[in-house]
Amino acid sequence: MGKLGKKARKFARKNLQSVLKRKRKLKSMFKKKGSKRDEQDGAQNIEEDQIGKFNGRDLEGENIDDAALDAVFSDESDVVEDDSESDGYLSEDSGFAHLDENGSESNQEDMDADNDGASDLLVQNREILLELTEKKKKLERLQTKYSDEDNTSDDDTENSRKGSVNLRMDKLLTSSAFNSLCQLVREQHNISALTSLLNGYRAACHYGTELSGLLDVGSCYGLKDSKTLSKILIFMLQEADNIFRETLGISCSSCKKETILELKNSSKWKTMKPLIKSYLRSTLFLLNQVTDSEILAFSLVRLRASIIFFAAFQPLLHRLIKIAVHLWVTGEGTLSSHSFLVIKDVTSVFSSDCLDSCLIKTYKAFVGHCKFVDPVSSKHIQFLRDSFIELCSLDMQNSSRKAMVCVEQLSKILQAGLRTKKKEAVKRICSWQYTNCIDLWVSFISANIQDYDLQPLLYMIIQIINGVAVLFPGPRYLPLRLKCIQWLNNLSSSSGVFIPVTSFALDILEYKTSKDNGNTGKDFNFSSSVKLPKHWLKSRNFQEKCVSSVIELLAMHFAQWSYHITFPELATIPLIRLRKFHETTTIESFRRVVKQFIDKVEENIEFVQRKRDEVAFSPKDHQPVESFWQLEKSSANAPFTQYYKSIMEKAASRNLVMNQKISSLFQKKSKRRKRQLPNNTVHVGANDENGSEEKKVDLSIDNGRDGKMRKKRKT
Repeated sequence: MGKLGKKARKFARKNLQSVLKRKRKLKSMFKKKGSKRDEQDGAQNIEEDQIGKFNGRDLEGENIDDAALDAVFSDESDVVEDDSESDGYLSEDSGFAHLDENGSESNQEDMDADNDGASDLLVQNREILLELTEKKKKLERLQTKYSDEDNTSDDDTENSRKGSVNLRMDKLLTSSAFNSLCQLVREQHNISALTSLLNGYRAACHYGTELSGLLDVGSCYGLKDSKTLSKILIFMLQEADNIFRETLGISCSSCKKETILELKNSSKWKTMKPLIKSYLRSTLFLLNQVTDSEILAFSLVRLRASIIFFAAFQPLLHRLIKIAVHLWVTGEGTLSSHSFLVIKDVTSVFSSDCLDSCLIKTYKAFVGHCKFVDPVSSKHIQFLRDSFIELCSLDMQNSSRKAMVCVEQLSKILQAGLRTKKKEAVKRICSWQYTNCIDLWVSFISANIQDYDLQPLLYMIIQIINGVAVLFPGPRYLPLRLKCIQWLNNLSSSSGVFIPVTSFALDILEYKTSKDNGNTGKDFNFSSSVKLPKHWLKSRNFQEKCVSSVIELLAMHFAQWSYHITFPELATIPLIRLRKFHETTTIESFRRVVKQFIDKVEENIEFVQRKRDEVAFSPKDHQPVESFWQLEKSSANAPFTQYYKSIMEKAASRNLVMNQKISSLFQKKSKRRKRQLPNNTVHVGANDENGSEEKKVDLSIDNGRDGKMRKKRKT
């Protein structure tokens, strides 16, 4: 690339935004020299920071605002976007095949791709030249616009205000013309016909967004009626990928990005590139506009088949990831599942190129979406958690590093709460966002610790859970404490590491409750709360929940170690505290449940004691001790095993009934709120030539909250 002239450099220095932005950035890097006193203060601060880090204290961690859960990852807002100034319509001239949508020759783009490793000066010159080219194009378009206005009548000027796109096409795409174009494309792979269909598809995807107000169907650019609009949407989504693959000679089963990269210098690719890009851009735009979940899911399924074509369009690939992550976290049911499959396929096809971006974006989306939990959204959050763990399993080495960074951030927030005890710091820990993040990484560790070395991550998350349990010991935080014990039990079961939980569980039995046992209280869902209301502490249900939860959690803990040779010693102290509670409580139902648990534990102690008397090795022989545990566990003869199964079955049935009651109440409240909302939807009919209603896809227009028109589907 030649050196820019004097006038071009002068123009760039004065007018180009990128140059001015770069100047401001460089200017901010130079700071005035401070006084000697400032230098001494700075040196002292640096020394204090180093001492604090050496002593394990993060002095900057006291700033709570900087301890956001997703602040560990840099903002990716500077991702390269598709900066094309083109309106997206393809030229239907014969020579369009050798031009991209920017109007520049394709060999120029290939030359830019070959110069990716050039020096910084060449990169800056290229940016300046591109900005000059864009400004020149804008001036040419303005000149053409004013010249057209001088040569047209007042009526033409009024029509041009409805949208610049109406100036580009003289004919509407009727149903008969659409059928003819489809036949040409299917039978002959006619490029001109495909170009017209793609322009019509682009108009259909942008329907209702480029024109202000609600207009008649006939005013939609390039389309005669909504029937044709529906047909072209369905046809292009169903057939576009097959057409592209057949024209380029790519098999339907091929899903490697190298297939596209090898075709970049071929004449076929130069012809098909603008067509493929137009299809991908229009479909991505459609995903941003449509609100109907069925249309979104269908579009994602078809776009997923064309993922390999994104290898040639990196800005569009980044846009696809952003849209898929958004639909994954905000969608429901099938839509969220299809969105995740798109994300997973992107990471599989583009591997390390996009895995980091997908992991960061999905984690940030999860953190931002799990701030509030109700009985309905809890299932969706569980799906988000499980799908994120599945995504992490594609590259465990990379995922474990990111997991360590995220868990360290959780530890930083907990340390700030334990050290300062400030209301803001404590509130941040006792929140759904914080607990859902802990639950996410507990599930990640539990799913992968048997196959990968995650011991440092395991011990760090155990310390965090213990810290949370210590920070919130009161009865109002019973749901949070129960979650902590469940996390520790899950980690112990998956890793095989003994984690003491009996003290956390037995402390619940010592909560002071009201003596008024007549008040049963309303049903309360512990799975959708981290803190109890004060009035619920005085109810009989609270006392029953405390006792039943302690029995279930201790049963889970003892069942894991019921075959271990040290079980008699493990159960000694818990039995002492349980006998004390059995003697002091005056409620007969509690006494009966606790007495049954004590009896089963004592039976298991006698069982292990008999087996232990038969062995000849000592406790210090670790290998025989481990073999004893595995042998007895495989036989499943311990008395406590059957008792544990019955306890878990009763707990599952009880929770199922409770969740159904609360979910029904929640749905009734939601229906009442929806009935109170006004209906501002405006429908546009879709009748065929004979007057009968179109059954396949009936698109209507809905004015959303942001004032933009949205497409809906009505069957």
